[in-house]
Amino acid sequence: MSAAERVVAPDATALAGVVADALVSAMAAAQAARGAAALVLTGGGIGTATLRALAERAESVDWSTVQLWWGDERYLPTGDPERNETGAREALIDALPIDPAQVHPVPGPDASTSVEEAAAYYARELADAGSGGLPVIDVVLLGVGPDAHIASLFPGHPALADDALAVPVHDSPKPPPTRVSLSRRSITAAREVWLLAAGAEKADAVLLAAGTEDPRVAPAGSVTGRERTVWFLDSAAAQRLPA
Repeated sequence: MSAAERVVAPDATALAGVVADALVSAMAAAQAARGAAALVLTGGGIGTATLRALAERAESVDWSTVQLWWGDERYLPTGDPERNETGAREALIDALPIDPAQVHPVPGPDASTSVEEAAAYYARELADAGSGGLPVIDVVLLGVGPDAHIASLFPGHPALADDALAVPVHDSPKPPPTRVSLSRRSITAAREVWLLAAGAEKADAVLLAAGTEDPRVAPAGSVTGRERTVWFLDSAAAQRLPA
């Protein structure tokens, strides 16, 4: 468990650059300490903007020992524009000198028979790459939704209670309804958890998450990294927080 830090940038564009710079440093530190780095990607507006900013800094990273994972995925076929993987490939991955074996997408219906099978496959892959039955992740990036959801873990949703490393999500309140998500157990196994929020429409969620650790109320407030937890906000998202 770690107490949360807060970083506030003037606007979303500046925030994406701040997070990208921090990622470059975090990956270099992980590689220096352990010889490799593992990063969990997120989608959404600020998540994708961060990946674009990271692409601009790609030459500052040794990608030969970086593993890329996803915090959640819509259960849609490979290449579907609504998949987080598709957005990440367009924003960052397709331009990287990275071995495809180091990129770990969540299977869609074209590569699995059900969302349960896809989640079980991803859980096994995380465990196989991890230690002691838990993932080995340096940084988890999590976009924060206007309802304070993270990944595909929504307030009050039954998936919150599932402690498999990756869980199937049915009846998501945000379309599409069927998804795969890392569980809170996987997220909190990471060395660092970084929560990203930009825009005035996220201000209520940020305030809510700052005031509760109850995942049924605000999943974003219930996750911390083992060594470090950071909220990266723009000024609009941070506007309701006390100074």
